[in-house]
Amino acid sequence: MAKLGRIAAIGGGLVAFAGATAALLAYREKSVEKPAYATVEAEGAIEVRDYPALVVVETVIPGDRLSALNQGFEALSDYIFARRRGSNANVEKIAMTAPVLADRTERGQWRTRFVMPARYTLQALPEPAAGVQTTTIPARRLGAIRFSGTAGDEAIADHERQLRVWLAEHGHEASGPAEYAYYNSPFVAPPLRHNEVLVPVSA
Repeated sequence: MAKLGRIAAIGGGLVAFAGATAALLAYREKSVEKPAYATVEAEGAIEVRDYPALVVVETVIPGDRLSALNQGFEALSDYIFARRRGSNANVEKIAMTAPVLADRTERGQWRTRFVMPARYTLQALPEPAAGVQTTTIPARRLGAIRFSGTAGDEAIADHERQLRVWLAEHGHEASGPAEYAYYNSPFVAPPLRHNEVLVPVSA
């Protein structure tokens, strides 16, 4: 019994440590640079935001959403951290920002984007390798709904429906397909994660 008690105590300690580590990681990730925006309207977990033009690096990958997101994240991480020969023509590393953006293209492929730190212009970015592009997203208005937990297909679809209903009820005209924003690494516990569904809105 004493041995079982010690095992249970160790197990409980490991769970507590893992929980504290995940909470600390989530807290640290809150300090990561994020794009500035102006709030037009807000209610609960929903906002309408005006974003300025954003400089991004992006890659487009075929396949299902999660596989494409993982592959896209790896390719873009190689670019900003200059991890592979030829993936970044400059040895300068670029700081990670949040969120990671993902959306489906007209051809049914998945596009993953990293927003560059605000100090970078498009011309100042290192030349990327094949498969990664640098570009600018024009200034735009977006409806956003925030949720925690795992951003699975069902959760994403449910929150997109909620957002589109709210936008219509509040006189905002949705003007395009949804985009998904992931603010945390997979090492953060699902209850502490910050996810968003974004829908373009006519200004």
